[in-house]
Amino acid sequence: MKNMKGKEKLLLELTQLVNDFNDYLEMANEGDEELEGMVKNLVKRTEKNKIAIFLSGKYDGNNALVSFFAGAGGKDAQDWAEILFRMVLRFCEQQEWAVTIVDENYGEEVGLKSATLEVSGPMAYGFLKSENGVHRLVRLSPFNAGNTRETSFAKIEVIPLVEEDLSVEIPNDDLKIDVFRAGGKGGQSVNTTDSAVRITHLPTGITVQCQNERSQLQNKRNAMAILTSKLVELKELQHVEHLKDLKGTKKEVAWGNQIRSYVLHPYQMVKDHRTGVETSQVEKILNGDLMEFVEGYLRSEKKP
Repeated sequence: MKNMKGKEKLLLELTQLVNDFNDYLEMANEGDEELEGMVKNLVKRTEKNKIAIFLSGKYDGNNALVSFFAGAGGKDAQDWAEILFRMVLRFCEQQEWAVTIVDENYGEEVGLKSATLEVSGPMAYGFLKSENGVHRLVRLSPFNAGNTRETSFAKIEVIPLVEEDLSVEIPNDDLKIDVFRAGGKGGQSVNTTDSAVRITHLPTGITVQCQNERSQLQNKRNAMAILTSKLVELKELQHVEHLKDLKGTKKEVAWGNQIRSYVLHPYQMVKDHRTGVETSQVEKILNGDLMEFVEGYLRSEKKP
């Protein structure tokens, strides 16, 4: 149903594009000075919808949960996780999607240890799934005295938000629920009660947490929604019928597992190792202009 709604919105957008194009042609004949900017906007919308044609997955029309995890590399990795966090936020802003920060766990000195976003918008999961995996950064480190060249890693995990799935029933005995005091950046307390919730699914080891709400009950509901979405995705990936048959999966956030490399020194390049798409415009990419990588990934998915 969610995917169908996404397709209907896409059809309406394409129809509106045709209508707008006809209007712009009429304005061009009248010499309207605002035409150039309006045509650029039309081109942008056309490109986005051209890419959306490749979206046909079961959950492509769903909202998305995007999580970030610092990997190997210490302070550099935590800083890198925060850079990726900002990159995805900017991409979402460009798509005019609504974003809610579900959880943030900052490093003691710099960056992020982990964070989770809920992204709401047409085909959000379908577009963002291209970012799922380990991202590798090569640069001169700003965190050591020698300013030496360092490699660090961070992982982005993208899953569709499944609001309701009657095939997934999670026994209470399979859950370990912890509550703790929510904290903000730099360890500052943002709540004087134990409102943050962490839920661990014991059979698979999957852990989720939520602290963006002041109510412990609401945080628990949100955390359960995230856990359900993760289990639904894992169930489909492993092609099993029952939750009890699920096996935990964990890929090391380190060398050899990266889907994309971002090189800032001794040259400038971003390369996706799955599709071969690459560009020297690193700053543009880190500012959220990800469409060429999104399109490359979606095209590769359609290849036999």
